[in-house]
Amino acid sequence: METLPECRAANRKLYLLLSSKVLNILFSMGLPVRTENQINGIQGIKSEILDRNRLFVPRKVFFTSGTGSHEDELVSFELALRDAGIERFNLVTVSSIFPPQCEIVEMDEGMRELYPGQIVFCVMARETSNREGEKIYSTIGCAVPEDQSLHGYLTEYHGVYRGGDVGRKAEESAKFMLETAFGVRTGRTFSITKIADVRECTTVVSAAVFVL
Repeated sequence: METLPECRAANRKLYLLLSSKVLNILFSMGLPVRTENQINGIQGIKSEILDRNRLFVPRKVFFTSGTGSHEDELVSFELALRDAGIERFNLVTVSSIFPPQCEIVEMDEGMRELYPGQIVFCVMARETSNREGEKIYSTIGCAVPEDQSLHGYLTEYHGVYRGGDVGRKAEESAKFMLETAFGVRTGRTFSITKIADVRECTTVVSAAVFVL
């Protein structure tokens, strides 16, 4: 028997599937659109005006990293994505803006809203090497403003690891971009980093994964 959250998720998924073609037609005609998210007998009807400019502004983001080694470069990348837990999606990399009012969530929460085969946007740092004995790294730095109505910044760094706190460097770069863009104080910085010893062909990835 389905639980209430499962019913709500199934209802919303079906609604979006059926309405996507209609929405595209209305958007192409330049008509105003009102959407309804309803679950009869559970929470009634909730209506809101849909702003098409916000359709691709992420609501949530989670961070992950992974590493993989194999004799084949492509397979090592796949194994790194598996280690990071995001191999089941069609990943599209984007540039490095942290959306306004975007909620940072744990990976488990973000994954519950994604489906296998879905096109998923992410900011990714990636490094691959077959020079055994080397260390390689990937890192994503993040700076979020105190004023959540403003956007923040994400930075990606990757390469041969020669020591030091590469995550901190990524954070400082993101903080600099934020404060010079708006002249505001940074509310929070953090980073996620993966460092690995190269064996065979090794790939490391770090990613900020967006949930629309």
